[in-house]
Amino acid sequence: MCQGIDRVNLAVRFLARARAADYAGDDNVATRHQVVSLMRYRRWVLALLLLLITMSILLVAASDPAPLVSRDEAILPTSVAEARRLLVSNDPRRLRRGDERTAVIPATLIDTAINYFASRSLRGRAAFILGDDHAEIRLTIRAPGIPGPRYFNLSALFQEAKGEPRIVAASLGSFPIPSALAEGLIASAISIAGFSEEWTIARQAIRRLAFEPARDSVELTYVWEPRLLDRARLMAFSPQDIVHMHAAQKALAGLLDHYTARTRVPLSQILAPLLAPASDQTLPANRAVLLVLASYLAEKNLAMLLPEAKGWPRARRVKLTLLGREDSAQHFGISAALAAWAGEPAANAIGVYKEIDDSRAGSGFSFADLAADRAGTRFGELVVDDYPRLYKVLRGTVTDADLVPSLAGFPEYLSEAEFKRRFSDPNVYAQQTAEIERRLADLPLYR
Repeated sequence: MCQGIDRVNLAVRFLARARAADYAGDDNVATRHQVVSLMRYRRWVLALLLLLITMSILLVAASDPAPLVSRDEAILPTSVAEARRLLVSNDPRRLRRGDERTAVIPATLIDTAINYFASRSLRGRAAFILGDDHAEIRLTIRAPGIPGPRYFNLSALFQEAKGEPRIVAASLGSFPIPSALAEGLIASAISIAGFSEEWTIARQAIRRLAFEPARDSVELTYVWEPRLLDRARLMAFSPQDIVHMHAAQKALAGLLDHYTARTRVPLSQILAPLLAPASDQTLPANRAVLLVLASYLAEKNLAMLLPEAKGWPRARRVKLTLLGREDSAQHFGISAALAAWAGEPAANAIGVYKEIDDSRAGSGFSFADLAADRAGTRFGELVVDDYPRLYKVLRGTVTDADLVPSLAGFPEYLSEAEFKRRFSDPNVYAQQTAEIERRLADLPLYR
């Protein structure tokens, strides 16, 4: 009996030791797994760091100490005239689906447009250079995060061809980029930006691209597709923009409903309640206000720009004035909208172009109108860049004299011949524009 009990006790001790060994083995396995996982994690981190270091070295090596493109953001009035002629000759309202047209685009206009979009979208500078059977686009962007002034200089060479243009050579600094890779990167960037559908429609519409260096122009043959206009509207105005414009139109109609038709109303009495209601407004809402007001001042139906506006309330026609002048209110309001939506260079160029055009077949060149344009441009910039300060001003007592300087003494109603006789000297012209800027600087709102 005792021997049986001893055997049982021995078996129990043996099993207990075996189980303890198993547990120890399990702990060892778990420890080994942890060590392996930690080693893999370290390898992954080291590989990632090595990749980042390599990419940083490559980026530094691909950057240059000097920009390939060095220019300002200015837009010349001649570019505005070229764009207007191009739009008139290719008016989408006169085109039907499938119509084939050839647009002759000045190379200078393409150059200005590319530089404008590079400046606005990438904070860079760009240029378009036309050759015999090719064209080159150059782009310079300030290299972020790299000590010292360093630049990424990109270049792409296009060759004329049937259908869409093709990249035949590309480079980043001194490093060549394969053409297929360059086109793939462009397509990816367009897709990431959300414009892949627009890009596809535009590519399908292009039939031929020809470079004409003798005429300093590019001939673009295309087949009209109405979806291009629809997509352009969607690119220009988001659904939220349309909501804001609807609200702005309702607010404007409600304000003017309190006045008798054709009554003279100071612009300052309208701007303050529209842009500074009881609570702060967002930038998209304020830009919508300026666009709706500009459309009203220009006596243009907003539905021409946005078909959705056909059913919106109509604002009563009154005579909005600035310092007692209707034309000054128009120049101020339209320039403010242009500055808020397109930037100062575009607003300034369009203002000067309008005066040059007036000198040929209108009321004549007016430096007073230019002063109203510049005041409107500065106001539009405030809406975008310093709305909190503008809001405080508009919530107080605001008069027209707070918005625009005195226009007294500025030459007006100048015919083209008279303008050339008096102001063909750039220094004489600059004296007038300097006086405009001096008077603007005297206004507290624009300091």
